[in-house]
Amino acid sequence: MTSGSNGLLIKPAEKADVPQILAMIRELAEFEELTHQLEADESQMTRSLFGDPKVAYALLLTWNGEPAGYCIYFYNFSTFLGRPGLYVEDLYVRPEFRRRGIARSVFIHLGQVAKAQNLGRIELAALDWNERAIRFYEGLGAQGLSEWKIFRFAGEPLSRLGDLEP
Repeated sequence: MTSGSNGLLIKPAEKADVPQILAMIRELAEFEELTHQLEADESQMTRSLFGDPKVAYALLLTWNGEPAGYCIYFYNFSTFLGRPGLYVEDLYVRPEFRRRGIARSVFIHLGQVAKAQNLGRIELAALDWNERAIRFYEGLGAQGLSEWKIFRFAGEPLSRLGDLEP
């Protein structure tokens, strides 16, 4: 748990926080104009964040006790580094809480986690039109990887892939 003198509290989410986190996931989907892709529900999020095995970790961000945002991340692995890293799936700060240093504080928190656990890197993706986010990440020292293109199997393509014979 990390707290700042400015009213920010970063804490590991608890099962009781799932409805609030899911509400903010919906807000993020609306902002990114991706609500048509939103399938997550409370049951699925609870299993993913608190089940056995736990597949992702969530941080709840509050400002003076008010839900201000969330961060969801999971561990990945780099064969080149020979050690794990963190992948930040979502970092969302509600509009009314932005420009208060919350996102910066979350990345500092994750950097401390990475350092303490001897992780090799922190990775994330940003939509190419979200210039504000890109400038923010670059301002913290993140490097854009223009030589890599992200590919995804989901929905029908994933189903077809799973039906193929080896």
